[in-house]
Amino acid sequence: MGKLFISLYVYIIASLFIASGVIEQLWPYDESEQHVLLDDEFGQSLWLLSQTADGLEQLKHNFDSQVISQQDLVLPPEQQLQLAQNNYLYLYDKQQRIVWYVTLNNSQLLQVGPVGVKAKNTGTVIPYLLVLFIISLPIGLWSLLLWRDFAKLSQACEAVGGAQDFQLSDRSKSFFLPITDTLQVMQQRIEFLLSAQQELTSSVSHEFRTPLARLKFAIAMLENKVQDGKAQHYLSDMQMDIHELESLVSEMLEYARLDTQQPSLQLAPCDIVALIKANIEKVSFDTPIKLTTTLPSQFIYVCDSHFMSRVLQNLISNALKHATQTVHISLTANAEKLFLVIEDDGPGIADAEREKVFKPFTRLDKSRDKKTGGFGLGLAIVNKIISWHKGQCKIEDSPLGGVKFIITLDN
Repeated sequence: MGKLFISLYVYIIASLFIASGVIEQLWPYDESEQHVLLDDEFGQSLWLLSQTADGLEQLKHNFDSQVISQQDLVLPPEQQLQLAQNNYLYLYDKQQRIVWYVTLNNSQLLQVGPVGVKAKNTGTVIPYLLVLFIISLPIGLWSLLLWRDFAKLSQACEAVGGAQDFQLSDRSKSFFLPITDTLQVMQQRIEFLLSAQQELTSSVSHEFRTPLARLKFAIAMLENKVQDGKAQHYLSDMQMDIHELESLVSEMLEYARLDTQQPSLQLAPCDIVALIKANIEKVSFDTPIKLTTTLPSQFIYVCDSHFMSRVLQNLISNALKHATQTVHISLTANAEKLFLVIEDDGPGIADAEREKVFKPFTRLDKSRDKKTGGFGLGLAIVNKIISWHKGQCKIEDSPLGGVKFIITLDN
């Protein structure tokens, strides 16, 4: 950051030097002319001219002058002595202008002035604009270079956030060289951690699947040989536990795949209404919960239909899982936004817990059983997919008494 501040300091000092030079050229201070008006020779010339009639007329013609009585001019003793010795004297008026007094005779003085150097009237704003341009030019150049580096830094941060590679050209000229070096080290660590996480998840999941498959096969063989009803019940419970473990492994693999990096979305026009109806039929065929909808006849939206179907499936399944009697789904839109709302009449979610439900492996009902199921990954996957589509997930209280999930997407 020291390089950044030094460059700013140099640019400001340079602009001030340039501006001062331009001002000196546009409005030069003619000190020599001012000095002449205060010179003793100038006073002597005024007195000599005033001693002749023609010279007096010439003075009155060229200067603002008038004849006054010596009694009208009240002076300190030192200045009275100077006037008596030299026959001339200059004073300053209230506006700091020069006024000469020249002795005409024993009782009269000639007042010449006020005299001075008149400022040149440019009558235009061009010099001011020129000075402003000269001052702004180096500052603007510095700002342009700074903006360039900020843009590169922003791209680098986005690349790190998306676990993508990034390169900064002309790194030796960048103001943010230390920051970019740190970002590259951070990116390497993130890539290593993500790779290790993916490898660990994949390895553990595959290692789980092999013994689970053997257990499932063994239980299926036992069911054909065991005739005792109680033993059959135990075997059935074991089959359900194995199925639950298989679902957990599949969910973990799916979330690890989605969390590693954003896939390439296959964006295409899709009928959201038809997608909603298809997912309702898929997940609600054996539930006693009443499911109602408020949907238009058709709504075409550009999205990845595969991932959007996963969002709908997870949200509808979650609502059916926690509802008491009713689940309602609605779809509305305006000129800018699309709103998908899925609400139920279940126990709801406390305000303090609403941000947590979109985090992986978060379960608000601590006692997981075979009825509620779930592993805390469904809503995390929903939030991930909606963020890919530049949308937002929000939770509110539902008029039905439970929770309302609101998905907002740009229209």
